Amino acid sequence: MHYSVLKKELIESLNIKSTGIYVDATLGYAGDASEILRKIKRGYLFAFDQDPDAVAYSTKLLSSIGSNYKIFPCNFVNMKECLKSENITGVDGIIFDLGFSSPQIDSEERGFSFMHDGPLDMRMSKEGASAKDIIDTYSVDELSNIFYKYGEERLSKVIARKIKENVSNINTTLELVDVIRDAVGANYFYSKHPERKIFQALRIEVNGELKVIEEVLPDAIKLLNKGGRLCVITFHSLEDRIVKNIFKKYSEVDALVKGEKDIPDEYKPLIKLVNKKPIVPSDEELKENSRSNSAKLRIVERI
Repeated sequence: MHYSVLKKELIESLNIKSTGIYVDATLGYAGDASEILRKIKRGYLFAFDQDPDAVAYSTKLLSSIGSNYKIFPCNFVNMKECLKSENITGVDGIIFDLGFSSPQIDSEERGFSFMHDGPLDMRMSKEGASAKDIIDTYSVDELSNIFYKYGEERLSKVIARKIKENVSNINTTLELVDVIRDAVGANYFYSKHPERKIFQALRIEVNGELKVIEEVLPDAIKLLNKGGRLCVITFHSLEDRIVKNIFKKYSEVDALVKGEKDIPDEYKPLIKLVNKKPIVPSDEELKENSRSNSAKLRIVERI
């Protein structure tokens, strides 16, 4: 079963209109999309997901609610072009839930989890280079760089070197876990899961996660109609930093004309921050779903 993190807060923050046009950029297993569709009987929902399993499941679920939706089976980085193909140039709300669905995490054959044994895959779309391809072909320096950049791992070089020394014997998730733990040894600052950061870094590299967020958020902001809202849920500091910085940039007067009396429209802010501090899960939600622990919700509105 999939548990939608901060679902109540997200849906309320969207200020849904029954006739509005909305976008779920990260459809997953349609936990949020199904709630939106129920509220827009005379509106329309567009959704994006590159995971074929998620698309198949969500199609059945959404069809049981209504027919006023369309799913694009691709990465949300293509949002602007896909909506343009439907003659949509403005929408009333967009949501991004940047976490992974429980069925994806818990599926052994997908290779996302360090808790289950499975192939080193980690591909959302099931296409392109896998995590196994990366550890096979990247050099020690290249692996060390992504572990440090995307996992904020202090022992990135040590772990990368150990992985390359044993790469011919690493074919599954738990085999990788064993090598990481061997590399870390008894370093005092680690919890019982030193592999967590490495798996995060590999997953980000495999799916280009941070790059696509940086590309799509400006497009998403510009797609909003006046009063439309953009809601983003992040699950780690790297994602949240990107979202926070982009929202800051588009909610302030351009630095080139700051302080001038007559500011041209192209330099004026496009959005306002609805919440300056991110919304986090309640104690009740944390008890129900420990995976929501690191979630943060940021909301902006087009002005």
